[in-house]
Amino acid sequence: MSDVCTHIDEVVTAHPSPSSTGCEDCLRAGDRWVHLRLCMTCGHVGCCDSSPNRHATAHFRESGHAIVRSYEPGEDWWWCYADDVILDVPDAPPSPSHP
Repeated sequence: MSDVCTHIDEVVTAHPSPSSTGCEDCLRAGDRWVHLRLCMTCGHVGCCDSSPNRHATAHFRESGHAIVRSYEPGEDWWWCYADDVILDVPDAPPSPSHP
């Protein structure tokens, strides 16, 4: 595990438009999820690694988009998959959350 994220500069905007109100891949397949993650590069909404399909991690592996943030109400943490590190982003706006 790294102590530093080398991918934070890949975040295009602090508010990418979410691709869906739920895990877009689970919704297409009729599956369920536990928690949601928002890709900070393109706005893809995927399910967490506690969910059966782990679509947020799959999105990282397919796209190379390393940074996500929680897409859950009241959670403001960010994560870098590539560097395996949680991020503190002091100037980040509050997390958007799904309805």
